[in-house]
Amino acid sequence: MIEDFQNAMRLIRVGRILARHDALFILKEMGMPTGIQWLAKFGSIRRNRKGRKGQRLSRALQEAGPSFIKLGQALSTRSDLFGEEMCDDLSHLQDQIPPFTARLAREAIVKELGQPIEDLYSEFDDTPVAAASIAQVHFAVTNDGEEVAVKVLRPNIEHAFQRDLNLFRWAARMIERTVPGMRRLRPVQSVEILAETIQMEMDLRFEAAAASELAENFQGDPTFYVPAVFLQHSGRRVLTIERINAIPLDDRKAIIEAGLNPVDVLEKAANAFFNQVFRDGFFHADLHPGNLFVDRNGIINVVDFGIMGRLTLKDRRFLGELLIGFLRRDYRSVAEVHFRAGWVPAHKSVDSFTQAARAIAEPILDKPQNEVSIGRLLGLLFHITQTFDMEAQPQLLLLQKTMLVSEGTARKLAPEANMWMISRPLIEAWMIKNLGPQARVKVGVDTVIETLERLPSVIENLEKGAAMIASGQLKLDPKTVRALRGDNGPIRITPYIWAALAAGLILLAHLV
Repeated sequence: MIEDFQNAMRLIRVGRILARHDALFILKEMGMPTGIQWLAKFGSIRRNRKGRKGQRLSRALQEAGPSFIKLGQALSTRSDLFGEEMCDDLSHLQDQIPPFTARLAREAIVKELGQPIEDLYSEFDDTPVAAASIAQVHFAVTNDGEEVAVKVLRPNIEHAFQRDLNLFRWAARMIERTVPGMRRLRPVQSVEILAETIQMEMDLRFEAAAASELAENFQGDPTFYVPAVFLQHSGRRVLTIERINAIPLDDRKAIIEAGLNPVDVLEKAANAFFNQVFRDGFFHADLHPGNLFVDRNGIINVVDFGIMGRLTLKDRRFLGELLIGFLRRDYRSVAEVHFRAGWVPAHKSVDSFTQAARAIAEPILDKPQNEVSIGRLLGLLFHITQTFDMEAQPQLLLLQKTMLVSEGTARKLAPEANMWMISRPLIEAWMIKNLGPQARVKVGVDTVIETLERLPSVIENLEKGAAMIASGQLKLDPKTVRALRGDNGPIRITPYIWAALAAGLILLAHLV
């Protein structure tokens, strides 16, 4: 009861902020119960009605604080709920708030690393170069002469986020409990994913690990560079990383003046994105221009590893089939991918889904090649999910948001080119390798090996069950016994025979 009261009071506060910007509509569109909507409106006065709905909501979330900025960025992936225009406005929501003082930054570094600033850095610039909701960045020089960027968490940020996340969880549970139609969108799970992302962002050791993993994945690749992490100058609340001196990827004029070909630069960036998503299943999920650069040698540099995404091999295979299906305009295969993946219930019509895929894709694919947006296409695809009872796929929503941001950067860099057309040969080659006959055999063999590895525990459980039946601890219904015996009396099949038959059938199913 106390928690409900506290969250209700917080909702009233947020409701007043939303009302000031004429953005209370979001509560209705998120499926909040009528009583909660009324509670949020209590004592509210509408003031600023300028701009589109998404612009008004962005201003309100900016005022509400860091957690709500993150929420708005998450909502920007849900064009299936809020429409393209609003999601486009939310995608421009800037994660920038006023910086905290240099004194607090220095105190945080000393407390985290246990050494005076002078023992760590020969120079430390008190003016931050970037200030976001969770941390801010200062340039510095180590005592070894290395130019670095030092990221420092905001004071007491954990408490502020935890309070707001509790509100989000409470609201999500309320929505699932009172609006059954919203359950397929998994609001509780979506909030937990947001919470997990934020928690990882608030421990800079995770960001250091992400940078290290990404660097390992691209080891030996001369076209893509991940800056080095200075572990001795890093901890949970402080991250020191190599400073990048390069050109922002969307600064076409500066790139040309540096003697670089924008299309060549785009090809390197597109290939790096493909390798992250398909080859590795581990991708940078915040690829806005402030995080992507190109140096004077044409090498792509990337920074800020706080938000990363992962895809299973199964998801990557389905995604590859989906992209190739759209690029080839094979809408039947696009529909079949959704059913095989289990994203759409089996009782729905494949033919109807094929028609829906064609309806949303043709207007986009008929545009000039350089204007084709696969990110927008996926957004529209998610928009028809309600018709087909398709459950939300949070991992794909994060990827779709990243695609949209990447496409925007690519268009500024090389308006005449298209990153997906550039990457198409790589996608097709990856598909042949991972979905061809040899790949299917490997999947089948791996499945059988996994099954065989589980056999001892399966057999042990079966033997325990048999012993319980024999001792009378476990009784079977007479109809079950007759079904197991058949018409010709008892048939004895040992657990070992059952296991062998199961393994053989699994292998046969994958080889056929």
